[in-house]
Amino acid sequence: MSTAPTIRVRVTARTDAADGIILLDLERPGGALSNWSPGAHIDLVLPDGRERQYSLCSRPGEPTWRIGVLREHEASAWIHENAIEGAVLEVRGPNNHFMFAPTAGRRNIFVAGGIGVTAILPMVRSAAAAGGEFTLLYVGRSRRTMAFVDELESAFPGHVEVFAADEGRRLDVNESLGAPTERTVVYACGPARLLEALEERMSHWPRGSLHLERFEAKVLGDPVWAEPFEVDLMLSGLSVEVAPGTSILEAVEAEGIVVPSSCRVGTCGTCEVAVVDGDVEHRDSVLSPEEQEDNRTMMICVSRAACPRIMLEL
Repeated sequence: MSTAPTIRVRVTARTDAADGIILLDLERPGGALSNWSPGAHIDLVLPDGRERQYSLCSRPGEPTWRIGVLREHEASAWIHENAIEGAVLEVRGPNNHFMFAPTAGRRNIFVAGGIGVTAILPMVRSAAAAGGEFTLLYVGRSRRTMAFVDELESAFPGHVEVFAADEGRRLDVNESLGAPTERTVVYACGPARLLEALEERMSHWPRGSLHLERFEAKVLGDPVWAEPFEVDLMLSGLSVEVAPGTSILEAVEAEGIVVPSSCRVGTCGTCEVAVVDGDVEHRDSVLSPEEQEDNRTMMICVSRAACPRIMLEL
């Protein structure tokens, strides 16, 4: 069960954005919503305790938050059926592990697959407002399933390429990305196949060239360290043994240590903890390869020690 705080929000407007996609505008009754930056998401908590992450796709600084919800599984079906105007929902956040800020001289390539456009849209607006060089590659089955497609093409002419499968256009990442340069940075959100293709294509690009936001946790094999291991908690002065099949998060919670958490599958970043010492097997879907290599933090809901003992700032 998550320990991160929640707030109640009210649905002030609901609109159909595309086939199977609704937009929900949210306000906080009697209070203001937290500030956020492009790439941020909130966790929507269902009555049965299930949680789903949704990117904020409104504009930072507006009095309401906006999310887009694709009807694709039981949880999203509940939202489609119950999140009507006036409904009260419980949410956590916002959190941001997909941050974007315009940088002078940088060439930004944004890649959105389907509902992934909700994470990318605020970035595109931010890049355009800063007058930077940018391109959006938007991939989907058809235009009728692609939220914001008309708005994007109208607002940013010459910067948006639409790859709708039913029109015979499919994204060729080799052709569209071009040659790697030090000034080119790619931000992508979408289905696993799209992100995997980008990772493969950009595996030899300069460090920090690719930033991803995943819908779902990566498929993982067996851990590299299959034996029990010790976790020293620097701030608490405790040492906790983590058994195979038990996460670090579960082990420290059993000792009464409270750690904010949410998804528990390595996609939201809520349980991020600083690593003081030791080798870590990073099994999350949040940190970039460069951040994992730096080994400064880990997501303790899924990542594990790659050695007999590690120390965390807990």
